[in-house]
Amino acid sequence: MLVGLAAVLVAACGSGSGTTAVTIETVSPARAAEIIAEGRPGLVLLDVRTPEEFAAGHLANAVNLDLYAPGFADALAALDRETPYVLYCRTDNRSTEVREMMRSLGFTEVHEIDGGIVAWAEEGRPFVRP
Repeated sequence: MLVGLAAVLVAACGSGSGTTAVTIETVSPARAAEIIAEGRPGLVLLDVRTPEEFAAGHLANAVNLDLYAPGFADALAALDRETPYVLYCRTDNRSTEVREMMRSLGFTEVHEIDGGIVAWAEEGRPFVRP
C-alpha cells in the first residue's frame, strides 16, 4: 500500500522546476501555517504517524506515510525530491528522523513542524478531527 501511495504522490506532484536551492529546516507552527497558506502548487503535507494517530486528527489534506510501516524507506525514497513538503508527527521525534532521511535522499524542500501536531493544536490552529 505504501508503494502505491508513493506512486500516486509522484504522479500527482510531477517533477519540479529544477531548483538547485535546498531548504531542509524546522519551522514554528506559525511559519508552517504561512507556508501552507501560500497555496504553492504541489505542496505535500506529510504526516509520518501511525494510521491510528492520523485518524484521531491530522492537518487538512495531509498524506499519511507511517514511519513504522514495513516498506516506509522505499515509499519515502519513491517520492518526488523536488516537491515541497511540510512534515510532521506527534511532537517532532519521528519527523526529525524522517527529515534527516529526506536530507540524505536529496530532497530539496522540507519544512518540519517544530513540536509536531501537538504544538500546532496548542496554538489553536485548525486540524481535521473525527
